[in-house]
Amino acid sequence: MSEMDDLAAFAVLIEAGSFTLAAQQLGCSKGQLSKRISLLESRYNVVLLQRTTRRLSLTAAGVALLPQAQALVVQVERARQALARLKDDMVGPVRITVPVSLGETFFDGVLLAFSRQYPQVQVELELSNHYRDLAREGFDLAIRSEVANDERLVAKPLLAWHEMTCASPVYLEQFGEPKTPADLAGHRCLLNSHYSAREEWLYHQQHELLRVRVCGPFASNHYNLLKKAALAHAGIARLPSYSLQAELADGRLRWLLCDYQTRRLPMYLVHPYQGGLPKRTQVLADYLMDWFKLSGEALDRLQR
Repeated sequence: MSEMDDLAAFAVLIEAGSFTLAAQQLGCSKGQLSKRISLLESRYNVVLLQRTTRRLSLTAAGVALLPQAQALVVQVERARQALARLKDDMVGPVRITVPVSLGETFFDGVLLAFSRQYPQVQVELELSNHYRDLAREGFDLAIRSEVANDERLVAKPLLAWHEMTCASPVYLEQFGEPKTPADLAGHRCLLNSHYSAREEWLYHQQHELLRVRVCGPFASNHYNLLKKAALAHAGIARLPSYSLQAELADGRLRWLLCDYQTRRLPMYLVHPYQGGLPKRTQVLADYLMDWFKLSGEALDRLQR
C-alpha cells in the first residue's frame, strides 16, 4: 500500500472509532489495518494513537495529522464522483474511427447534427481504412465492414450496402447505356485499384454468376474520386450504394443494370466490451443506429 493509502486508512479508522469497523469498511483484516497504521507511524517517526481495549485516542501528532488525512479522503471521493459524472453525463470526448468513403459521405452532416443536440460532447472522428485496436488506441466506437472473432468487442449491424453501377446522363447520351453486364466490355469503366481483380466485375442474376472484363481511362483506390470522375462524365463506375443517395435523387447519376445484383456487404458499429458504456458514448451509438436506419430506408425508396 502507498503512503496515501495509509493516510486514508488512518482517517477511516478515526471516523469509525474502532479497528473492527474500520477494517470492515476498508475490506481488510484488523491485523492488516494495524500494520498499516504502524507503518505510517514508523514512516513519520511519531506515535499517532494511544490504543486501549476500549477506545482509541489521538496523540498530539495524531491530532495534527488527522485533518490532512481527512482532506485526502475528501479529495479521493471528489475524484470518484467526477469520474462517475463523466460516465453518466453528456460531457466529455468520444473517439470514433470510420472508413474513409463512409466518413466523407455522411459524417460531416450526422456529427454536426449530433453536436447541435449534445454540445458538451466532443466527437473526435478519424477517417481510416486501417484496422484499429480500439482498446489499445483509445477509441470508443468504430464502423467496420468486417468483424473478427474477438471477444473483446461488441458488434451491432449498422447498414448493408452493395456496389451500384452508375454513370452520368451526359456519358450515357454519348456512349449509350449498357443493357447487360457483357455490354460493359465496350465501355469506359472507372476501376477501383483497391481490388486486385479490378478489371473483372461480377454480377448475379437468378443464381447465375456473370463475369465481365472491363477497362478504362482511370483507376483509384478512393470511392470519392471515382464518383467525381463519374460525375465529370469520364465513364461508368461501381460505387457504394450508401454514397449515391443525393446523386440518384437529383439525376446527376443513373443506376445501370438494375436487374443484376452485386455482392451485399454489411457494416457494423463496434465498441470494446465493457460493463456499461459511458452515457455520451451510448447516446452517440444509438444516434448512429437510428440515423443509418432512416438513411437506408430513404435509399431503398430511391432504388425501387
